[in-house]
Amino acid sequence: MTVYFIGAGPGDPELITVKGQRLIRSCPVIIYAGSLVPVAVLEGHGASQVVNSAELHLEQIIALMKSAHAQSQDVARVHSGDPSLYGAIGEQIRCLRELQIPFEIIPGVTATAACAALLETELTLPDIAQSVILTRYADTSPMPAGEALADLARHGTTMAIHLGIKNIGRIVEELLPHYGVDCPIAVVHRASWPDQDWVRGTLADIEAQVQAKGFRRTALIVVGRVLAADSFAESALYRAGHAHLYRP
Repeated sequence: MTVYFIGAGPGDPELITVKGQRLIRSCPVIIYAGSLVPVAVLEGHGASQVVNSAELHLEQIIALMKSAHAQSQDVARVHSGDPSLYGAIGEQIRCLRELQIPFEIIPGVTATAACAALLETELTLPDIAQSVILTRYADTSPMPAGEALADLARHGTTMAIHLGIKNIGRIVEELLPHYGVDCPIAVVHRASWPDQDWVRGTLADIEAQVQAKGFRRTALIVVGRVLAADSFAESALYRAGHAHLYRP
């Protein structure tokens, strides 16, 4: 018996891995994060037990896994995006290790990747940005030392900010000194879902655009010069005069 932590992707049922889909269709027990995972992702399953974990606390979730383990039933624990990013799987894994219940993590497409695709943007461009910072905004839960938004913003590279849309005004204030008022920024609401929506602008006008759209939750903020870069160096990989192992 194994508990499979499955990344369901950002929302589009077709953006789940083949392995993740196969496990969802074969596991007799499914526990899915119903607040973020659409039911369409579970299509074709033959499970005898399907539970929405949005209505449960940690102890109840672990109790379901213990029960399945006692009956030698595999569990598909379905999370949104990639479960290693803000998936709250760490605490579940800790419990499973204590109980000696086997588990496996199946990666998924991240919300950041879905947003980049929607915005038709490469997040790492030569001479513009070669790093991507994935972070969240410190609201009710504090950030560790050195990870405040202003600390990360000093790098000036591409940044994807989760769980911050309600604080867009404060986020803009903290980004301005490091990115500049003209820096491109985008806010994507429910990327890859049927009702996906987004706005693009600069740090000067993005707050007003977000307010006009009424985005209040389930939105990702992407900021960085890559979002509007027209002039940048070509990568060495495809440069005609650049030789490598496969192109002498």
